[in-house]
Amino acid sequence: MTEMEIEHPRLILHNFLREDECKELEFIHKSCSTIGYRPNVFSTTLSHLLATNSSHLIIPFLPIRDRLKEKVEEFFGCEYELVTEFTGLISWSRGASIGWHSDDNRPYLKQRDFTAVCYLNSYGKDFEGGLFHFQDGEPKTIAPMAGDVVIYTADSRNTHSVDEVVDGERLTLTLWFSRDSSHDEDAKLILLLEENLMHKSNNVPWSFLPLPASDNMYWFSPNQASNQDIGFDIRLGRLHALGFDVYYSPDLNFTTDLSELLMEPMQLARRDQLLDHKFVNLLHSLQVVQYYFWKLCKSQALTNEVQCGKVVRLSQSQSEKIAQVYSVFLKDTKLVETVFHSAGQCYFEPAMFSAAITAWEDYSCKLHKEILLSLPQWRAQQAIYSIKFDVP
Repeated sequence: MTEMEIEHPRLILHNFLREDECKELEFIHKSCSTIGYRPNVFSTTLSHLLATNSSHLIIPFLPIRDRLKEKVEEFFGCEYELVTEFTGLISWSRGASIGWHSDDNRPYLKQRDFTAVCYLNSYGKDFEGGLFHFQDGEPKTIAPMAGDVVIYTADSRNTHSVDEVVDGERLTLTLWFSRDSSHDEDAKLILLLEENLMHKSNNVPWSFLPLPASDNMYWFSPNQASNQDIGFDIRLGRLHALGFDVYYSPDLNFTTDLSELLMEPMQLARRDQLLDHKFVNLLHSLQVVQYYFWKLCKSQALTNEVQCGKVVRLSQSQSEKIAQVYSVFLKDTKLVETVFHSAGQCYFEPAMFSAAITAWEDYSCKLHKEILLSLPQWRAQQAIYSIKFDVP
C-alpha cells in the first residue's frame, strides 16, 4: 500500500458485478423491501427474506458475497479471519442523505472492521444526487455506477457521507465484515433456515409463496412521520408506479378487515382491465410483477407458450372497490410518483404476463431446491456459501 492507502485504506473495483447480477438483486429488493433505518430509505436483509418465507431468494447473494469476502481479506491481508456481520440491499429515494460518519460510530457497531458497498444502478441514469464522499484521502468523491464496488475500513480513517438523492432510487448491496466470530450472521441465518424448512415439504409447489411482514413495516411516511394519514403502503406504491391496481373480493368487509386486508387473496387490474389470476396476497403479486418487469416486459419471446391471458373489463363496482383500497393504503399518489419512478413505456401483454407467473414459479422452485440441497453442508460448516448444483 502507498502511504495514502495506509492512512485511508480503501479499494475501488470497477465492473466487479455483472449487469445480470445487479438486475437480479434489484428485482429482489423491489419485490421484498420494507421501510429502512433512515427517512426515505428502504432495506432488504437476508433475515427479512427468511422471515417472510422468501428464503430461496438468498441464493443470488451468495456468489457475490463469497467473492467480496475473498477480495476484502486479500486486500487487507486477513485471509480466513473474517465473518460476514451483515448483508443487505439498501435503496435511497428522493430526500435521503447521510452526513459525515464512520460505519463503527456507535458502541453497538464496534465489531465492524470492513465495509463493502456494491452499486447496483448508476448516477445520472437511474438517480440524481447521492454522490459518495470520503472526508480525507483519494478518491474524495465517487459517482455510483452499476457493478462498481467500494471497499474500506469501517473506522474513522474512512469517514464518509452521501449527498441527498434528488430524483430516482439509488440502490446498493452493502456488507460489513468483522474479525469477531460472535457477530457472524451465518450462524443465525442457519438456525432460522432450519426452523423455516422444518415445516415445509420438498414436494409442495407453494412452499415458496411469500408471507408479508406486519403492515407497519411497509408504511412510508415523509421523513418517517408517525401520522398514518400521510403516506402509503410501499407494496401498493411500487405496483401503482408500474401501472397496476389491486382488487379484493367484494365479500371482504372493508370496514372491519382493514388490518388484515393486504394479507388476503387479490387480483391485479391494469387501466380498465381486471386480470384473471388470483394471488395469495399482495406480496405475491408484487414479486410476480417485478419478475415480469425484470425478465419479460421487453421481450415477446414467451407469448407463444400461453394460449391467452384472460382479462375482463372492470365494472363500476369493482373500480369503486379499488378506490376504497387506495383511500386507505395509497392516500397520496403524487407522493408515490416522487418516491418511485414509473416504468415508462414498457410492453405489456396479458399472455406474456401469464407466462411470467409460470416463469416466476419455476425460478422460485429452482432456488428453493438449491436451499434444500445446500443446507446440510451449511449446517456442517456453520457457514453459508455458494454451492454449484445442477438443478433443473
